[in-house]
Amino acid sequence: MNPTALMIMLLSLAIGTTMTLMSHHWLLAWIGLEINTLAIIPLMTKTPHPRAIEAATKYFLTQASASALILFSATMNAWKTGEWSITLLSDPYTITLSMALMMKLGLAPLHFWLPEVIQGIPLSTGLILSTWQKIAPMTLLLQISHLTDLKLLITMGLTSILIGGWGGINQTQLRKVMAFSSIGHLGWMVLILKFSPQLTLLNFLLYTTMTAAMFFSLMSISSTKISEISSSWPKSPILVTTMMLVLLSLAGLPPLTGFSPKLLIILELAKQNTLLLASVTMLASLLALFFYLRLTYVMILTLPPHIPPSSTHWRTTKNSPLTATMTTLALLIFPLSPTFLLII
Repeated sequence: MNPTALMIMLLSLAIGTTMTLMSHHWLLAWIGLEINTLAIIPLMTKTPHPRAIEAATKYFLTQASASALILFSATMNAWKTGEWSITLLSDPYTITLSMALMMKLGLAPLHFWLPEVIQGIPLSTGLILSTWQKIAPMTLLLQISHLTDLKLLITMGLTSILIGGWGGINQTQLRKVMAFSSIGHLGWMVLILKFSPQLTLLNFLLYTTMTAAMFFSLMSISSTKISEISSSWPKSPILVTTMMLVLLSLAGLPPLTGFSPKLLIILELAKQNTLLLASVTMLASLLALFFYLRLTYVMILTLPPHIPPSSTHWRTTKNSPLTATMTTLALLIFPLSPTFLLII
């Protein structure tokens, strides 16, 4: 893609998200979401491939439907209340706006577009879609969390955790694995949204860090399948090792970064006397834990048994400082998570 066009698209993404973050008005928030949607579509189709065109079309139709629902609900709410304020919502429109934002995020059962779209686009665009594009809808959801129906949030959260684990079990394509991982993590965030929005925000920040670390690592070795990661071992053994650890961090195993949000969420659910919900959530997350462990196990098993002692195999992948920083944060930030929670 032309560097000037790329810069314009990235700048538009930044402007759209910033506009939504700064707005107290549903119309301005909607405009920011639309700028975001329109700015990422050229990035999806920068490789003129039928799969990329299909992914961009699916993404556009889904996001346009969710945006229309947001605009119509906000308009009807403004007609009823006389204000466009984000935090002033009347009863029937709170649910429709929440559902539209969840559709934009890719929460189950409104998740069907996400795995297919991420599978059809380049890794760099998949990184933006999995992290940056979720900031604006998540911020709006946080702002209306005190008005959202608790039963809706619990249902969507548990469904997303189950679908995120179940869908990722038999995947060999790493982009689809990351898509189902995203659905599962969003389920954890939505589950605790009503009880503790601060925990949701912390979980979102740590999810963004871990997902970015995984995507940066995949981009470094240009891998989209599990088998390709295994064959990358002779070129960059340290990077492949850290990728396995990032996968375990995404699974939520201690003492890695991904363990802290799960621990804090379970403790908060126990504090709210919802022990049954906490137990069901932990059982549902075992599915995701299984597929992360399976992925790691497959990666270890398929490592080449004999590495020829040739210097050509160590023509190393250039690891950027950004990849190293994000991977370090994705693995070692667990002891600092209580401090971050206090700051939030």
